[in-house]
Amino acid sequence: MQAQDIQQLIEDGLPGAQVVVRGDDGQHFEAEIIYTGFAGKSVVEQHRMVYGTLGKRMGGEIHALALRTRAE
Repeated sequence: MQAQDIQQLIEDGLPGAQVVVRGDDGQHFEAEIIYTGFAGKSVVEQHRMVYGTLGKRMGGEIHALALRTRAE
């Protein structure tokens, strides 16, 4: 799994989101996501939305993903 793959999955699952994903080792990544759909949601809810775009890849192909999320 590459950072670009994760970015695409998140963008597909959260249309219109601004997404930047970084990570060099193929397992540990960090992502910053700005998305209007996060408005009114707690940080936990926002993170769940992002993890939902990645499905079973979390804990498998993606060992760790640090998130920074906010509404636009």
